Amino acid sequence: MSGTAEHNKRVVSMLVEAISRGDLAAFGELYTAEAAAKARQWVRPFLESFPDVRMDVVHMVADGDTVVARLRCSGTHLGVWRGHAPTGRRFERVDEVYFFTFLNGQVSDSWGIEDNLKRFRQLGLALP
Repeated sequence: MSGTAEHNKRVVSMLVEAISRGDLAAFGELYTAEAAAKARQWVRPFLESFPDVRMDVVHMVADGDTVVARLRCSGTHLGVWRGHAPTGRRFERVDEVYFFTFLNGQVSDSWGIEDNLKRFRQLGLALP
């Protein structure tokens, strides 16, 4: 695997660790400036809803300027999320898959899918 692919995978790992620490300031180094601003707007409300969020990398694949990561996410619902008052309940091991596109060694775009139905069910916000 090329050095670029390895670098990009390390950046995604650092990004996952930063989210788990609630460290949005780290986005400035990991994302391009425009992408960092967008990522903070998306991640900040999630961290406010689930301040103890923990994300783990299950698997990563790099191809050219793209990294695909399968992640697992856990956290406790302590703030309003998608209009739902805090339940105090915890969700565990919710699967997520994200595609990260790189430009000059930084994430320039990302797109993903999350198993929010599993998250809603574990939080008691959806029927089992």
